[in-house]
Amino acid sequence: MEHGGLHCGDVPQLLFNGPPNASTTVVLAHGAGAGMDTPFMEYFAQGLAEGGLRVVRFEFPYMAQRRLAGPKRPPDRADVLRQNWLEVIGQFPGQRLVIGGKSLGGRIASVIADEAQMAGLVCLGYPFHPSGKPSHTRIEHLRTIKTPTLILQGTRDPLGSRNEVAGYPLATAVRLHWLEDGEHSFKPRKASGRTEMENWQEAVVEMLGFIGGLQNPT
Repeated sequence: MEHGGLHCGDVPQLLFNGPPNASTTVVLAHGAGAGMDTPFMEYFAQGLAEGGLRVVRFEFPYMAQRRLAGPKRPPDRADVLRQNWLEVIGQFPGQRLVIGGKSLGGRIASVIADEAQMAGLVCLGYPFHPSGKPSHTRIEHLRTIKTPTLILQGTRDPLGSRNEVAGYPLATAVRLHWLEDGEHSFKPRKASGRTEMENWQEAVVEMLGFIGGLQNPT
């Protein structure tokens, strides 16, 4: 089983977890502010791998440069991020792919999912709108998306709370699963009686069930 191997021969570099011969490979990208090896990304990669899936992580160019050069850089333009996603999935021809990721990574994956004919899409905290700008929604393509989609969202997410998202006209292919009292990384308040780890565990279980349903459609 591959675990934590950083393949440096290709650009972008890829981080692998799980069995190489898995029937489905899940490709995950990071959020805007942190890379592919944060505790959050590591937890979900390991959780999916333990469920029998192969998981691939990668970093967008700005994040890879930040790792090399040190200073923080803003995210690349949307067209660069989109092209980067297409380059990564192009490295797995003929394989059954589910794509997605944390916040920005999942959002860009959602833009290319139909075009790239992916088996499924999983978004961990979808940024339905910028912080403090609920009227500037990022849902146009989600009105018509055909790729089976699972969005895992904290009920208190400042980029799309349960109350806000309830009014969005999302396609029937989109399934939402709400994580109780979670913010953008699913962390709940202590008063909720929930823990961050409980929300993460619940999210992994939902992802495994969703992807398992794609592998064995009923």
